[in-house]
Amino acid sequence: MYFSRKCKITFICNGETIYSEDGRFTDSENYPPLSDTGQDEIEKICEFLKARGVKNDKIYSSPALRSVQSASMIAKLFKQDFETVEDLHPRKCGSFNGLTYEQIDEKFPDALDKLVNNPDIPTPDDAESISSFINRIKFTINDIIEKNIGSRIIIVTHRDVIKAAICAALNMPDSSFNRIYIKSGSATQISYFERWSSLVYCDYTPI
Repeated sequence: MYFSRKCKITFICNGETIYSEDGRFTDSENYPPLSDTGQDEIEKICEFLKARGVKNDKIYSSPALRSVQSASMIAKLFKQDFETVEDLHPRKCGSFNGLTYEQIDEKFPDALDKLVNNPDIPTPDDAESISSFINRIKFTINDIIEKNIGSRIIIVTHRDVIKAAICAALNMPDSSFNRIYIKSGSATQISYFERWSSLVYCDYTPI
C-alpha cells in the first residue's frame, strides 16, 4: 500500500575525530579513532535516544573504527549487539585522503569545483565518483530495508553516507550531495514506505 511503511531508520553520524576537526578527507577504516569530543558527542546521542524513547530492532555500523566505537556505545544503551556492513564505508576519496580542503585547493587546482559540479566524474581520478557512491549507498540501504521489513533500526556511519542516503531517499539530483550538511555526532531519521520516503528530521545534534 502507498502509506505502508517498510522500515524506519535512524542514522547516527559517528563522533568527531582529529580529522573532522581539520576538515580532512578520509576513507580509512582503521584511522582516525574518536576524539574525546567525539566520545562526548555519542554520549549525548545516547541520552537523546533514551529520552526520545527511540525504539530499535537492529543496529548496523560501518566497519570503520570511528563508527564501530560509536556503535559500541549505542549498542550498550540498547543492550544489543551490532552488525558491521562493509558497503557502509565512506566514499573512496583516492589522492584526497588525509588532505584538508585548503591543501586540495593548492595541490589540485579546480578539483573542488569539479567535485561539486560534476558528481558523475571521479574526483580525483582514483576516487569513487559521487554518483557511484550514492548508487552504492542506495543499494546497500535498500538491501538492509528488505531484510528488516516492519522494523525500526539504527545505522551508525559517516556524514557522507548519510548525505547519500538522503539524496537517494528523496530522489534528489546527485549534484545536491555537497549542499547537504551533516555534523558529527548527529541524528537523522528517514521513514521508508512502499513507494516513497519521508525525511523525519535531519542533522539533529543534542545540546
